[in-house]
Amino acid sequence: GKKIKVVSEVASAIGLKNVQASHLRAEDVPGKFDFVVSRAVTQLKDFYPWVRNKFNKASQNALPNGILYLKGGDLAQEIYESGLNVQQSYLKDYFDEEFFETKQVVYVKG
Repeated sequence: GKKIKVVSEVASAIGLKNVQASHLRAEDVPGKFDFVVSRAVTQLKDFYPWVRNKFNKASQNALPNGILYLKGGDLAQEIYESGLNVQQSYLKDYFDEEFFETKQVVYVKG
């Protein structure tokens, strides 16, 4: 669909060679991956079980394989309820636009 085309075109434009765009439910995506990138799909406690077995065992990057979860708002309760050990990166530390004021990337090791 249109979203897959956009993702593929962006990946191509910035020179990424190892990107495959899919529009599927997380639990239905076949294969193993270094990273699962998500954008505010659902609560982290619900999302993690869908992807917890989707990671390659060997990491090839400085950041170990895992989830990069983009979400906005106050996530303290959501993170607590997930029971997961996370690292939070606030996008307002990198971008000045108001849109990024409450957005963060939550990293969960796979």
